[in-house]
Amino acid sequence: MRALALLYHDVVEGGDWDASGFPDPVSATYKLERHDFERHLAAASAVAARRGTVHDLLEGTLDPPPVLLTFDDGGASAYGCIADMLERAGWRGHFFITTDYLGTPGFVGRAQVRELAERGHVIGTHSCSHPTRMARCSWDRLIAEWSRSAETLADVLGAPVRVASVPGGAFSRRVAAAAAAAGLAALFTSEPTVRCRVVDGCLVVGRYVLRRGAPAAVAAALASGALSARLRQLCLWNLKKVAKAVGGDLYPTLSRLVHGHTRSDSARATRA
Repeated sequence: MRALALLYHDVVEGGDWDASGFPDPVSATYKLERHDFERHLAAASAVAARRGTVHDLLEGTLDPPPVLLTFDDGGASAYGCIADMLERAGWRGHFFITTDYLGTPGFVGRAQVRELAERGHVIGTHSCSHPTRMARCSWDRLIAEWSRSAETLADVLGAPVRVASVPGGAFSRRVAAAAAAAGLAALFTSEPTVRCRVVDGCLVVGRYVLRRGAPAAVAAALASGALSARLRQLCLWNLKKVAKAVGGDLYPTLSRLVHGHTRSDSARATRA
């Protein structure tokens, strides 16, 4: 089973990075200006062989592999900006909600989540508290994060919530096993792969991350399934995994170097 899933976070205007989602410098690197996201959406729309949702995967509708647009954290821009843009372009998105922040400044509220679902968007959990290193959580903590957040959203929607995404990209097989034990049917990760797999009955779907500064051409390449764009993200992902495994000061240093190069590459691509 294959899918082309793109991972976004918040969309803001005027460089107001704290207006939606988590208000910190690291989170801001994953947020796009509205005009940049408009370009991404237009570029992806022009090349996507089939626009889809996770329901296509769960129902076995797989040819051609669907392009899925996903948005983590549950920031206010999901309702105030992103959903309208998606609908005008003929898409439905996946909005993953960090339920401890429901209705707090910068995040969507219960009524907004309910309306997003009524408009055809997929609502899923992004855990309760957004642990920094979810893969290091105890089994009981994992079960609580998935179960309580899914129950909260089910109460909001009046229907079961069966889809989730892993906060912070901290995935492990145990994280997926806990999601399955909590009754979730699909779990999105930050691993850049088109190949889906199943862990204890839970479908695990990889995603390609779009960060601030990425040109629309990158979104188009990923949405079209271009091998070169996918391999580049996979190489960066593997470098980060090695750095995290080594620990110490290496990971922050490598991260700054990698993302600095990414921004430089983006600028060059934009000027080209």
